[in-house]
Amino acid sequence: MSTYKEAGVDINAGDRAVELMKASIAKATRPEVLGGIGGFAGLFDASALKKLSKPLLATSTDGVGTKTEIARQMGIYDTIGEDLVAMVVDDLVVCGAEPLFMTDYIAVGKVVPERIADIVKGIARGCEKANTALIGGETAEHPGLLKEDEFDIAGAATGVVDADKQMGSHRVKSGDLIIAMPASGFHANGYSLVRHILKTEKLDLQKKYEDFSKILGEILLTPTEIYTLDCLALVKAQSEKIRTFSHITGGGLADNTARVIPDGLIAKYDRTTWALPTEMKFMADCAGVPQADMERTWNCGIGMVAIVDPAIADLTIRSLAARGMKAWISGSIHAQSGPGAATLEGKYLTR
Repeated sequence: MSTYKEAGVDINAGDRAVELMKASIAKATRPEVLGGIGGFAGLFDASALKKLSKPLLATSTDGVGTKTEIARQMGIYDTIGEDLVAMVVDDLVVCGAEPLFMTDYIAVGKVVPERIADIVKGIARGCEKANTALIGGETAEHPGLLKEDEFDIAGAATGVVDADKQMGSHRVKSGDLIIAMPASGFHANGYSLVRHILKTEKLDLQKKYEDFSKILGEILLTPTEIYTLDCLALVKAQSEKIRTFSHITGGGLADNTARVIPDGLIAKYDRTTWALPTEMKFMADCAGVPQADMERTWNCGIGMVAIVDPAIADLTIRSLAARGMKAWISGSIHAQSGPGAATLEGKYLTR
C-alpha cells in the first residue's frame, strides 16, 4: 500500500505550517480585506476605488532568485520574505501605484512547518512595512524535484493609481534632477555572481571580515529596503512635480533608469556623489569584478531613485529625511538625440 506521505508529501505538516503562520498574516492586512486565510481565493473590497476619477490597476510579480540559497546555507529563513515583498511592491510604486494586496507561492522539497512559518513571517513583515495586505498564498511540497532543504519563493501584488497621477517617462523633462535613495545592501539581485565569488574565492559565510559589523552570511541576507511608503508620501505631497521613480534591480543603475527616460533625453549619474557599499567593494575587489560588470549586476548603493522638478529637489530630500530616509542629488536629465538612455560618470567617493 502506498500513501501520499510515503510519496514525500506530508499534509499534516502543511496544516501545521498554516497554523504557525496565522499570527504573522494577521498583521499584514488592510480594512478592505474580507475573510481570513484558508479560502480558495482572497477577497478585497474595491469599492473605495470609485472615489478615483479613472482608477488604473497595476500588477507586478517577481521572486528572490538565488539569494534563497544563501538563506538555506545559513539556516535563516525569516528575512527572505521581506526581499520578496520589496521586489514586487517597489516595482508597482514606480508608476505611482499604491500596492493594495499580495499573494505568495512557496515551493519546498519538504514541508518543515517552522521553516515555512519563518518565510511567511518575513513576507508578512514586508507587507506590513508597505501597508499591503497579504490575502493569500500557496505552499507546495515537491519531493524528488527539490532537495528536502531547498525552496523557492515568488509573489504577485496588485495596486492602483489614478490615471491623471500616473508616473512615467512621459513626465520626465530636460533639467530634472535625480534623487537617490540608498540601498540596504545587495537587495535581491546579482546573487549568482555573489555565489560565484563565494565559491571561487573560498569565502566563509560564517566569518566576520575586516570592516564588516556582522559575519558575511548575515550581511548577504540583509533584507531589501522597501521604499513604497516613502515614494507614496512624495507623490501625495508633490504629485505634479514628481516625474517618476526607478527601482534599481537586475541590470543596475543605468539600465533600470533608462526604462523611464523618454527618447531625446539622457539621465547622467555623478558617481562622485556617493561611495560604493563596503560589501560590494569587498566582493568586487576579492574577485576582480570589472566596474562595468558590477554596475550592470548590482545596485552599487542606490535602490530607488526619484526624478523630480529641480524646484522641489531640496524639499524632496528634506521630506525623505523626515521619514528616516537619507537621500541626495545623484544626477540630472539632459537633452540628446536618439533613444532614452542613462550613463554613470566620474569616480566613486572613497570611504
